[in-house]
Amino acid sequence: MPEEFHYHRRVEFCETDAAGIAHFSAYFQYMEQAEHAFLRHLGTSVHTQDDSGAISWPRVSASCDYTGPVRFEDVLDVCVRIERLGTKSITYSFDFSLHEIRVATGKLTAVCCRIKRDAPPTSMPIPDWLVKLLRPFENTPDDQSA
Repeated sequence: MPEEFHYHRRVEFCETDAAGIAHFSAYFQYMEQAEHAFLRHLGTSVHTQDDSGAISWPRVSASCDYTGPVRFEDVLDVCVRIERLGTKSITYSFDFSLHEIRVATGKLTAVCCRIKRDAPPTSMPIPDWLVKLLRPFENTPDDQSA
C-alpha cells in the first residue's frame, strides 16, 4: 500500500453558494492547497530551485466528481495519493471526506517545468531527489487491484 498524506481544510463562508454549500470550484483550490501542503511535508515546494534555476508545476488537467455536499465550517479531510508518477509529470488523486464519508474525488496532473523569466515553461524530467521523496506515495498496479 502506498503512503497517504492527509490535509484538513475548513470550508470558509466565501467558498459557499447561495444554498450555503461549498461551490464546486472551491474543490479545485482545495486540491491545489493539499498538493502544496504535501510538497511542503516532503521538504520542498511547488516552486523550488536547483543548480540550474527555478522549477515549478504547471497544471495540464484537473477534474472533480461530487457525491455529497459540504457546508460552511465543515472540516474536510483531503487524502492525497500519487496515481501516476511519470518521467515529467505527476497525477495526484484526492479523496475528500467529511466525518469519514467520501463527498468528492478529484485528480490533478502537473508537469515538472523549468521556469525562466521571459520564456515559456519547458518540461523537464522530475529530479531524482524528488522522485525518491514521491515514490512512497505512488500507487502501483498491485495497489490498484487490492
